[in-house]
Amino acid sequence: MVDFKLEVIVVPVSDLDRAKAFYRNLGFREDIDYSGDGGFRLVHFTPPGSTASILLGNSEVTDAAPGSVRGLQFVVEDIEAARAELVAKGVEPSEIFHDAGGVFHHAGTKDRVPGIAPGRPSYGSFLTFTDPDGNEYVLQEVTTRLPGRVEEVVYRNARDLEAALRDAAAAHGKHEEETGQADAEWPVWYADYMARERQA
Repeated sequence: MVDFKLEVIVVPVSDLDRAKAFYRNLGFREDIDYSGDGGFRLVHFTPPGSTASILLGNSEVTDAAPGSVRGLQFVVEDIEAARAELVAKGVEPSEIFHDAGGVFHHAGTKDRVPGIAPGRPSYGSFLTFTDPDGNEYVLQEVTTRLPGRVEEVVYRNARDLEAALRDAAAAHGKHEEETGQADAEWPVWYADYMARERQA
């Protein structure tokens, strides 16, 4: 099957300069700020760690009303740390919550229960925040992916890859100590170990 990779989501805004400052302050990478004829303008941002991007557009780019986005979801490994980071950047996120029904939250505040999900299961805890136009985002804490949910092994940057290599080297050293011999097939061991750890 041909890959269908999510690339860009259009987010309608009323004031591109204000929106640009907001997303830049969040730490999103600005990829392009393009202006064309007749007031056409868009600004392209990529969230940290994401392969998909958001495209901020005015009324020449999208017919959607500014502030109409609901439920666009980001995943984070530590929702408490993410909330603290948002607050430090001047954003006013909701309190952390979970849903009375499980790991899928209802629209709005229906069945919303304050606090981290009991037992802190992966996929179970959320918060929301909005941009200056009122476009609403959801943060969901994901610490362990469901089996088969993510097939690609991706590192966000060179430092993450370096850390993974150092971790694999330490683990491989212990492996060789346990077997009592040098491992000529160490590249295979490294690849399997690093993929397994990244997908855990």
